[in-house]
Amino acid sequence: MIGNEKDIVSYKGAISILASFDTIPLYKMSKVDLMNRTDIKYVFSAGRLPVILEQLAENYKVMEIFQDIIFPYTTAYLDTPDDLFYHQHMKGKFGRYKIRYRKYELSGVSYLEIKKKTNKRRTEKERIVNTFIPDGFDERSSAFIKSNTPFNPELLQLKLLNSFNRTTLVNLEANERITFDFNLSFMDPRGKRVGLPFISVAELKREGHSNQSHFISTVKKLGIRPTGFSKYCVGRQYLESMPRYNLIKPKILLINKLENEYNRYANA
Repeated sequence: MIGNEKDIVSYKGAISILASFDTIPLYKMSKVDLMNRTDIKYVFSAGRLPVILEQLAENYKVMEIFQDIIFPYTTAYLDTPDDLFYHQHMKGKFGRYKIRYRKYELSGVSYLEIKKKTNKRRTEKERIVNTFIPDGFDERSSAFIKSNTPFNPELLQLKLLNSFNRTTLVNLEANERITFDFNLSFMDPRGKRVGLPFISVAELKREGHSNQSHFISTVKKLGIRPTGFSKYCVGRQYLESMPRYNLIKPKILLINKLENEYNRYANA
Protein backbone atom coordinates (compact mmCIF):
# COMPACT_ATOMS: atom_id res chain seq x y z
CA MET A 1 0.00 0.00 0.00
CA ILE A 2 1.05 3.62 -0.51
CA GLY A 3 2.77 4.92 2.60
CA ASN A 4 1.56 8.40 3.59
CA GLU A 5 -0.08 11.58 2.31
CA LYS A 6 3.06 12.79 0.52
CA ASP A 7 3.31 9.48 -1.36
CA ILE A 8 -0.40 9.57 -2.23
CA VAL A 9 -0.01 13.01 -3.83
CA SER A 10 2.83 11.80 -6.03
CA TYR A 11 1.14 8.58 -7.11
CA LYS A 12 -2.22 10.22 -7.74
CA GLY A 13 -0.46 12.55 -10.17
CA ALA A 14 1.12 9.58 -11.96
CA ILE A 15 -2.18 7.69 -12.10
CA SER A 16 -3.97 10.73 -13.54
CA ILE A 17 -1.41 11.04 -16.34
CA LEU A 18 -1.40 7.31 -17.08
CA ALA A 19 -5.18 7.51 -17.56
CA SER A 20 -4.53 9.75 -20.58
CA PHE A 21 -2.36 7.12 -22.35
CA ASP A 22 -3.63 4.89 -25.10
CA THR A 23 -3.75 1.35 -23.76
CA ILE A 24 -2.49 -1.95 -25.13
CA PRO A 25 -3.99 -5.26 -23.95
CA LEU A 26 -1.81 -8.01 -22.56
CA TYR A 27 -2.29 -10.34 -25.52
CA LYS A 28 -0.61 -7.84 -27.83
CA MET A 29 2.44 -7.63 -25.59
CA SER A 30 3.85 -10.88 -26.99
CA LYS A 31 5.66 -8.80 -29.63
CA VAL A 32 7.81 -7.31 -26.87
CA ASP A 33 8.26 -10.29 -24.54
CA LEU A 34 12.03 -9.69 -24.80
CA MET A 35 13.05 -12.80 -22.90
CA ASN A 36 16.56 -12.28 -24.34
CA ARG A 37 17.33 -8.59 -24.08
CA THR A 38 19.41 -5.69 -22.82
CA ASP A 39 18.30 -3.79 -19.73
CA ILE A 40 19.01 -0.21 -18.65
CA LYS A 41 17.87 1.00 -15.23
CA TYR A 42 17.19 4.51 -13.96
CA VAL A 43 16.49 5.51 -10.35
CA PHE A 44 14.89 8.84 -9.49
CA SER A 45 12.66 10.59 -6.98
CA ALA A 46 9.07 9.35 -7.10
CA GLY A 47 8.06 13.00 -7.20
CA ARG A 48 9.41 13.18 -10.76
CA LEU A 49 7.35 10.24 -12.00
CA PRO A 50 4.39 12.36 -13.19
CA VAL A 51 6.75 14.70 -15.08
CA ILE A 52 8.41 11.80 -16.91
CA LEU A 53 5.15 10.07 -17.77
CA GLU A 54 3.65 13.27 -19.14
CA GLN A 55 6.44 13.50 -21.71
CA LEU A 56 6.01 9.90 -22.85
CA ALA A 57 2.26 9.88 -23.52
CA GLU A 58 2.50 10.54 -27.28
CA ASN A 59 5.07 7.81 -27.98
CA TYR A 60 4.05 4.95 -25.70
CA LYS A 61 1.01 2.92 -24.74
CA VAL A 62 0.33 1.61 -21.26
CA MET A 63 -0.32 -2.09 -20.72
CA GLU A 64 -3.85 -2.82 -19.55
CA ILE A 65 -5.26 -5.99 -18.02
CA PHE A 66 -9.01 -5.99 -17.27
CA GLN A 67 -8.96 -2.17 -17.17
CA ASP A 68 -6.09 -2.09 -14.64
CA ILE A 69 -2.88 -0.27 -15.56
CA ILE A 70 -1.01 -0.40 -12.23
CA PHE A 71 -0.22 -3.79 -10.74
CA PRO A 72 1.05 -4.94 -7.33
CA TYR A 73 3.82 -7.54 -7.33
CA THR A 74 5.54 -9.56 -4.63
CA THR A 75 8.88 -11.27 -5.11
CA ALA A 76 10.63 -13.98 -3.10
CA TYR A 77 14.39 -14.08 -3.72
CA LEU A 78 16.34 -17.30 -3.25
CA ASP A 79 20.06 -17.67 -2.72
CA THR A 80 22.65 -20.21 -1.59
CA PRO A 81 23.55 -20.54 2.11
CA ASP A 82 26.73 -18.49 1.49
CA ASP A 83 24.85 -15.83 -0.52
CA LEU A 84 26.60 -16.60 -3.80
CA PHE A 85 24.07 -14.71 -5.96
CA TYR A 86 24.38 -11.62 -3.78
CA HIS A 87 28.17 -11.59 -3.89
CA GLN A 88 28.31 -12.25 -7.63
CA HIS A 89 25.94 -9.37 -8.29
CA MET A 90 27.86 -7.02 -6.03
CA LYS A 91 31.09 -7.84 -7.90
CA GLY A 92 29.38 -7.39 -11.28
CA LYS A 93 30.19 -10.93 -12.32
CA PHE A 94 28.77 -12.01 -15.66
CA GLY A 95 27.28 -15.45 -16.04
CA ARG A 96 25.50 -14.90 -12.72
CA TYR A 97 22.03 -16.16 -11.90
CA LYS A 98 18.97 -14.81 -10.13
CA ILE A 99 16.34 -17.26 -8.93
CA ARG A 100 13.07 -15.87 -7.65
CA TYR A 101 9.33 -16.32 -7.40
CA ARG A 102 7.23 -13.43 -8.64
CA LYS A 103 3.52 -13.20 -7.89
CA TYR A 104 1.09 -10.97 -9.79
CA GLU A 105 -1.21 -10.07 -6.93
CA LEU A 106 -4.27 -9.02 -8.97
CA SER A 107 -4.46 -12.33 -10.83
CA GLY A 108 -2.86 -14.52 -8.18
CA VAL A 109 -0.56 -16.08 -10.80
CA SER A 110 2.95 -16.88 -9.60
CA TYR A 111 6.05 -17.70 -11.66
CA LEU A 112 9.34 -19.31 -10.78
CA GLU A 113 11.85 -17.25 -12.75
CA ILE A 114 15.50 -17.79 -13.59
CA LYS A 115 17.48 -14.86 -14.97
CA LYS A 116 21.03 -15.12 -16.25
CA LYS A 117 23.30 -12.18 -17.03
CA THR A 118 25.49 -13.38 -19.89
CA ASN A 119 29.06 -12.44 -20.77
CA LYS A 120 27.59 -10.35 -23.60
CA ARG A 121 25.71 -8.19 -21.05
CA ARG A 122 22.37 -9.60 -22.11
CA THR A 123 19.65 -10.90 -19.82
CA GLU A 124 18.23 -14.36 -20.53
CA LYS A 125 15.04 -15.26 -18.70
CA GLU A 126 13.16 -18.52 -18.29
CA ARG A 127 10.06 -19.02 -16.20
CA ILE A 128 7.28 -21.46 -15.38
CA VAL A 129 3.99 -21.06 -13.57
CA ASN A 130 4.73 -22.23 -10.04
CA THR A 131 3.82 -21.26 -6.48
CA PHE A 132 6.38 -20.46 -3.82
CA ILE A 133 6.61 -23.08 -1.06
CA PRO A 134 8.56 -21.74 1.95
CA ASP A 135 9.81 -25.19 2.93
CA GLY A 136 11.10 -26.33 -0.46
CA PHE A 137 10.21 -27.10 -4.08
CA ASP A 138 7.81 -29.43 -5.81
CA GLU A 139 9.07 -31.86 -8.46
CA ARG A 140 8.37 -29.50 -11.35
CA SER A 141 10.21 -26.54 -9.85
CA SER A 142 13.17 -28.71 -8.83
CA ALA A 143 13.47 -30.09 -12.36
CA PHE A 144 13.22 -26.59 -13.81
CA ILE A 145 16.06 -25.28 -11.63
CA LYS A 146 18.27 -28.31 -12.32
CA SER A 147 17.77 -28.03 -16.09
CA ASN A 148 18.47 -24.28 -16.27
CA THR A 149 21.16 -23.72 -13.61
CA PRO A 150 24.11 -25.58 -12.09
CA PHE A 151 22.56 -25.33 -8.61
CA ASN A 152 20.98 -27.92 -6.34
CA PRO A 153 17.50 -26.62 -5.45
CA GLU A 154 17.67 -28.36 -2.07
CA LEU A 155 20.39 -25.90 -1.03
CA LEU A 156 18.54 -22.73 -2.01
CA GLN A 157 17.04 -20.61 0.76
CA LEU A 158 14.56 -17.75 1.00
CA LYS A 159 16.57 -14.57 1.66
CA LEU A 160 14.28 -11.61 0.91
CA LEU A 161 10.67 -10.66 0.17
CA ASN A 162 9.95 -7.56 -1.89
CA SER A 163 6.73 -5.79 -2.89
CA PHE A 164 6.10 -2.91 -5.26
CA ASN A 165 3.67 -1.43 -7.77
CA ARG A 166 4.42 -1.47 -11.48
CA THR A 167 3.12 0.10 -14.65
CA THR A 168 4.45 -0.90 -18.08
CA LEU A 169 4.79 1.26 -21.19
CA VAL A 170 5.42 -0.12 -24.66
CA ASN A 171 6.47 1.21 -28.05
CA LEU A 172 5.85 -1.53 -30.60
CA GLU A 173 7.60 0.30 -33.43
CA ALA A 174 10.80 0.66 -31.39
CA ASN A 175 10.34 -2.85 -29.93
CA GLU A 176 10.94 -1.59 -26.42
CA ARG A 177 9.23 -1.86 -23.09
CA ILE A 178 9.64 0.31 -19.99
CA THR A 179 8.60 -0.72 -16.51
CA PHE A 180 8.16 1.84 -13.73
CA ASP A 181 8.34 0.41 -10.21
CA PHE A 182 7.37 2.45 -7.17
CA ASN A 183 6.21 2.06 -3.57
CA LEU A 184 9.04 -0.39 -2.87
CA SER A 185 9.21 -2.29 0.41
CA PHE A 186 11.33 -5.18 1.67
CA MET A 187 11.00 -7.84 4.36
CA ASP A 188 13.46 -10.47 5.56
CA PRO A 189 12.37 -14.03 6.47
CA ARG A 190 12.12 -13.02 10.14
CA GLY A 191 9.59 -10.26 9.39
CA LYS A 192 11.80 -7.16 9.62
CA ARG A 193 10.57 -4.52 7.16
CA VAL A 194 11.83 -1.37 5.44
CA GLY A 195 10.13 0.83 2.82
CA LEU A 196 11.47 3.12 0.09
CA PRO A 197 8.27 4.85 -1.12
CA PHE A 198 10.16 7.98 -2.21
CA ILE A 199 12.02 6.41 -5.16
CA SER A 200 10.98 5.01 -8.51
CA VAL A 201 12.95 2.53 -10.60
CA ALA A 202 12.51 2.54 -14.38
CA GLU A 203 13.91 -0.21 -16.57
CA LEU A 204 14.18 0.02 -20.35
CA LYS A 205 14.05 -3.42 -21.95
CA ARG A 206 14.87 -3.94 -25.63
CA GLU A 207 16.78 -6.14 -28.04
CA GLY A 208 19.64 -3.81 -28.99
CA HIS A 209 21.80 -0.96 -27.73
CA SER A 210 20.60 1.91 -29.94
CA ASN A 211 20.20 5.31 -28.30
CA GLN A 212 17.23 6.07 -30.57
CA SER A 213 14.67 6.00 -27.80
CA HIS A 214 12.24 8.72 -26.81
CA PHE A 215 12.45 7.53 -23.23
CA ILE A 216 16.26 7.84 -23.16
CA SER A 217 16.16 11.35 -24.59
CA THR A 218 13.44 12.33 -22.09
CA VAL A 219 15.26 11.23 -18.95
CA LYS A 220 18.56 12.60 -20.29
CA LYS A 221 17.01 16.06 -20.60
CA LEU A 222 15.87 15.77 -16.99
CA GLY A 223 19.40 14.97 -15.86
CA ILE A 224 18.57 11.36 -14.94
CA ARG A 225 21.41 8.99 -15.83
CA PRO A 226 21.47 5.19 -16.08
CA THR A 227 22.52 3.36 -12.94
CA GLY A 228 22.62 -0.24 -11.88
CA PHE A 229 20.07 -1.03 -9.19
CA SER A 230 19.36 -4.43 -7.70
CA LYS A 231 16.27 -4.60 -5.50
CA TYR A 232 17.69 -7.79 -4.05
CA CYS A 233 21.05 -6.32 -3.05
CA VAL A 234 19.61 -3.02 -1.82
CA GLY A 235 16.91 -4.73 0.22
CA ARG A 236 19.35 -7.09 1.88
CA GLN A 237 21.75 -4.27 2.69
CA TYR A 238 19.03 -2.23 4.37
CA LEU A 239 17.75 -5.17 6.38
CA GLU A 240 20.94 -7.05 7.24
CA SER A 241 23.98 -4.76 6.76
CA MET A 242 25.50 -7.23 4.32
CA PRO A 243 29.22 -7.44 3.42
CA ARG A 244 30.75 -5.40 0.59
CA TYR A 245 29.11 -2.21 1.84
CA ASN A 246 31.66 -0.04 0.00
CA LEU A 247 30.42 -1.49 -3.30
CA ILE A 248 26.80 -0.58 -2.60
CA LYS A 249 27.51 2.64 -0.70
CA PRO A 250 27.01 4.84 -3.83
CA LYS A 251 23.49 3.40 -4.20
CA ILE A 252 22.69 4.08 -0.54
CA LEU A 253 23.93 7.66 -0.92
CA LEU A 254 21.82 8.05 -4.08
CA ILE A 255 18.74 6.78 -2.23
CA ASN A 256 19.37 9.25 0.58
CA LYS A 257 19.73 12.07 -1.95
CA LEU A 258 16.49 11.10 -3.67
CA GLU A 259 14.66 10.96 -0.34
CA ASN A 260 15.75 14.53 0.37
CA GLU A 261 14.70 15.59 -3.13
CA TYR A 262 11.31 13.93 -2.70
CA ASN A 263 10.74 15.61 0.65
CA ARG A 264 11.55 19.01 -0.88
CA TYR A 265 9.05 18.31 -3.67
CA ALA A 266 6.36 17.13 -1.25
CA ASN A 267 6.78 20.18 1.01
CA ALA A 268 6.93 22.75 -1.82
